[in-house]
Amino acid sequence: MTRLIFLGPPGAGKGTQAKTLADHRHVPHVSTGDILREALSKQTRLGLKAQSYMDKGELVPDILVQEMVQERLSQLDAKHGWILDGFPRTVKQAVFLEELLEQLDQSGERVVSLEVPDDVVVGRLLARGRKDDSEEVIRRRLEVYRAETAPLIDYYRDRQKLVTVNGNQSQEEVTDELQKIIA
Repeated sequence: MTRLIFLGPPGAGKGTQAKTLADHRHVPHVSTGDILREALSKQTRLGLKAQSYMDKGELVPDILVQEMVQERLSQLDAKHGWILDGFPRTVKQAVFLEELLEQLDQSGERVVSLEVPDDVVVGRLLARGRKDDSEEVIRRRLEVYRAETAPLIDYYRDRQKLVTVNGNQSQEEVTDELQKIIA
């Protein structure tokens, strides 16, 4: 069974690689970013709450994201595997996820950390041209990532679930490296 969690700064290629592997392994790609963007475009209750945080480059509060992830991983297509992109982002969320996976009888996840230098991330995100991707907001998101998300690397390393991959290479090279890890 494929149960992977992708970590890395915004713009590291988590979404691209998660989608590629999910298609290859026939499991759902669960992207909290995509779910949040859809909620924003539909102006749902969650989307409206999340908007003010995202506009400032801050993380959406745990409780909102946890509710969304719990609902998604409880769906039938996620029972036999998934690739999680964008969650967890904090140690608190990781503890929540660990407890949720135990409840859902879905243990055995592995964690992939895509490592990419900040200047490369800024360039990639500016090239996307999204409204929420100004250089100032990107640099703030990287600060938030370093402060709140990076401790997850230690959390998962301590649990011997972490694999680090150089995300600063071609998309194909990163995919090949990931395929070898999950083979």
